[in-house]
Amino acid sequence: MMSRSRKKTPISGVTTAPTEKDDKRAANRRLRREVRKRLAEGGDATALPDLREISDAGAMAKDGKTRFDPGQRPEELRK
Repeated sequence: MMSRSRKKTPISGVTTAPTEKDDKRAANRRLRREVRKRLAEGGDATALPDLREISDAGAMAKDGKTRFDPGQRPEELRK
């Protein structure tokens, strides 16, 4: 049964990078480091940085996701 499984939504990564795992780890480490630094300085807990302020999704390996035409690229629908 699993050999026939297909994606329902025709969306894939922009580049051929298989994963963004290392980029996400590095971004979260930078975020945690910045939060610890601001709290140690006596900063307000409501003024802590957000992940999007620290990292840029466009600088990661995949550069986000995009839609594709399943009629032209049916191999992309395979899981």
